[in-house]
Amino acid sequence: MKVGFDCKKYVKIQSKKIKEKVKLFDKLYLEIGGKLFYDTHAARILPGFEPDAKIQVLSELKKDLEIIFCINANDIERSKTRSEYGITYDTEMLNLINNAVKEGFSVNSVVITLYKNQPSVDSFIKKLERHNIKTYIHTATKGYPTDIEIIVSDEGYGANPYIETTKKLILVNAPGSGSGKLATCLSQLYHEHKRGVNAGYAKFETFPVWNLPLKHPVNMAYEAATADRKDVNMIDPFHLAKYNIQAINYNRDIETFPILKNILNKIAKEDIYHSPTDMGINMVAEGIVNNEIVEEAAKKEIVRRYYTEQANFKQGLCDYDSVQRIKLLLTEINIDENYLKVVKPAIEKSQQCQKHAMAIQLQNGKIITGRENELLSPASSLIINAMKVLTKIPDEIDLLSPTILEPILKMRKGLTQLSLQEVLIALSICSVTNPMIAKALQNADKLKNCDVHSTYIVQNGDLKALKSLGVNLTSQPTFYSNELF
Repeated sequence: MKVGFDCKKYVKIQSKKIKEKVKLFDKLYLEIGGKLFYDTHAARILPGFEPDAKIQVLSELKKDLEIIFCINANDIERSKTRSEYGITYDTEMLNLINNAVKEGFSVNSVVITLYKNQPSVDSFIKKLERHNIKTYIHTATKGYPTDIEIIVSDEGYGANPYIETTKKLILVNAPGSGSGKLATCLSQLYHEHKRGVNAGYAKFETFPVWNLPLKHPVNMAYEAATADRKDVNMIDPFHLAKYNIQAINYNRDIETFPILKNILNKIAKEDIYHSPTDMGINMVAEGIVNNEIVEEAAKKEIVRRYYTEQANFKQGLCDYDSVQRIKLLLTEINIDENYLKVVKPAIEKSQQCQKHAMAIQLQNGKIITGRENELLSPASSLIINAMKVLTKIPDEIDLLSPTILEPILKMRKGLTQLSLQEVLIALSICSVTNPMIAKALQNADKLKNCDVHSTYIVQNGDLKALKSLGVNLTSQPTFYSNELF
């Protein structure tokens, strides 16, 4: 992989900026934008960015920080799902807590926001309590967003329970957007200042990048990633008016800043920030060492998001408006859905054999295809073919012979093809006695970050297995079959 981003440089500068911000207050509530533990979006569009970069940034401050996690009660009630992982927000919350503990961070509590006595939320709270995780309940803030006098009073933020904290730096994170991180921070600031504590607020930002151009592909990739939320990048008018400097922010932060500024002023008795950009700590631009490589990666990510939203629309997971928003972004940067080099080969392979097919582009640029057959799913066929090429195994040699596969199929009672998960398990078993297969499996690591395109929406075992291999998967908005169930 060509590197366009210096992660070590970024980690050093970002850590320094956070430490400088912490010194300004008795206690700092730092809202974490995006993913805390495994930021795959950033890793894709900033080649060289390590998915755990945020954890690296915060590790130097570990002894001085604790984490509050937030989750919206409505997201629990409706079983909202993280599309990239295929798991619900409440399950992702448990994963976040487990990851934090494994990394040696102190977890303070979980805040349930916008609570309305939902039965499923009560069950989730009981689950947390049984694992000795302290839980707080926040309801909708009275008076928000227009009545500042009520918001910043005992009827507004004061109606929320005070979360007892002991560290100087408190991270506030969540499974996804709309989880109430900002409201939790502001509620805490209200309580802290009532107690005479000079508490502050800031955001650990990654995207959009404030000091890159508005139409830089990295910032446009952020718009593509948030198309379902209708986020739009804009020049921060408050920053421009105060400093005469163009800075990039997004519409929601810009729209709510006047309200937020008044709330912070009411709490702290002074203007702490003059623009939404002021609130963010974002040194991503400092880590870019090859802009050409980064722009290329970001363009590819916009195309991936386009295919993802098309598939989501086909499955009833989003409105077509999201697809159209990303299509406009492609038009703006003068590329189309065929920009990924794996798209056409997959489609051509499918048309040639009249079967579903997939294509993968290896790190050396070579493109390999695979198609469904009597024994293997398209994903299984593709990965076997790719591993054979990487291991220099002749095409006529079977990695898994039919004599091994057929008994497995018989055990599956009528299911005609082996999924990629099943094939990888079979290969692992055979590798114990077959050095050639063992070497092929070792080469599977070389598939990480490779682009893969499918002529159908990949699901279930194949989807999980492809994600475990770390490939960048896109697909045509077509179901594998016409069967409804």
